[in-house]
Amino acid sequence: MYAKVLAIGEFRGLWLGGLLSRAGSQLARVALAVLAYERSGSAAVTTLVYAMTFVPALVGGPALGWLADRYPRREVTIACDVIRTVLIGAVALPGLPLPALCALVFASQLLDSPSRAARISLTPDVLPRELYQTGVAVHQLSDQVVTLLGFAGGGIVVALVGADTAILINAATFAAAAMLTLATVARRPAAAGKQPISLLGGLRLVAGHRALRSLLGLAMLSGFHVIPEAIAVPYAASFGLGTAEAGLLMAALPAGNVIGVFVLSRFLSEARRMALMAPMAVAASVPLVASAADPGYVPLLLLWTVCGVLTGYNVAANAEYVRIAPTQSRGQAVGLASSGMVAAQGLGILLGGLLVEAAGPEHGLAIAGAAGLVAGVPVLLAWNRATRSGPRDQPQNSSL
Repeated sequence: MYAKVLAIGEFRGLWLGGLLSRAGSQLARVALAVLAYERSGSAAVTTLVYAMTFVPALVGGPALGWLADRYPRREVTIACDVIRTVLIGAVALPGLPLPALCALVFASQLLDSPSRAARISLTPDVLPRELYQTGVAVHQLSDQVVTLLGFAGGGIVVALVGADTAILINAATFAAAAMLTLATVARRPAAAGKQPISLLGGLRLVAGHRALRSLLGLAMLSGFHVIPEAIAVPYAASFGLGTAEAGLLMAALPAGNVIGVFVLSRFLSEARRMALMAPMAVAASVPLVASAADPGYVPLLLLWTVCGVLTGYNVAANAEYVRIAPTQSRGQAVGLASSGMVAAQGLGILLGGLLVEAAGPEHGLAIAGAAGLVAGVPVLLAWNRATRSGPRDQPQNSSL
């Protein structure tokens, strides 16, 4: 199935373009942190610049996702990559004031939302129905691998060539992604045509569609599942261990997710994946609750890996969410979901930090896991009601 998906030229272009863009962004995060510290000598300024690479995702989806519906999606992706090439290239200009650097980084990351929404929205158009979920799995697997390797690889590249050159490499990845999309993806008309588009259209669409609403709820449970990554350092310290062991703990979740996505997409049918999706979303919090038993470092590493495996449910949830969203509103729906997941994960990390501070690593994580179970059961029941109520497909000619 993977070979069949990658044999389709349009999908291969979309996938490689997105991979280039993401790899460049991971490199840029490291380089920008180094560049900000070199120019300011301030840890606070460095943290601010680094935050600028994440914060725009909260507002970019709802505010700019509609671009992927109003205009041809291939052209939206290309335009965003070209503009980001210029913006990130300007960051490397010598003597650039830090406020200007922050503004350029913010603008570049803001454009990631419509570009990502357009790529995701194009995926059901370039793949046949029977290969669609496998295509989503390819995207998710490669994203996790880039995340796992990006920071270490980014640090090595910055050490070898310097922060300014690494920024220019990032700009080159955006330019290459634009050319690849132009060369491989066919032009299609704008999905929304001339019908009016509201900035709140994505919110109204999801709120009024039972299946979309439930799928978004399942995806946002990741706010609980991401907590271990945020508390890995204090947790390792509670065992008297150092940063190397903390790094292994942080890697357990994404490594487990890679395993889960591969197993689900490679060995289970689509019907089986859909049946297991909601139970897995709830069960992913169980390994977190088990930390209350204070199991020790190695068992904890295994528990967090199991949690990551169970979060592989997102490949089915994401694929089904995009598939059933109306074609002419898909960009808005995807933008809203992307921002919702970023917000949920940010709040989850904040919650995890507060709980660990108040109750200690093992009990704080167990409380967070219990909260994930409590939040997950109503979402599971809502999804079951949505699947029993009839076909999940939204009529493709519906309007907002």
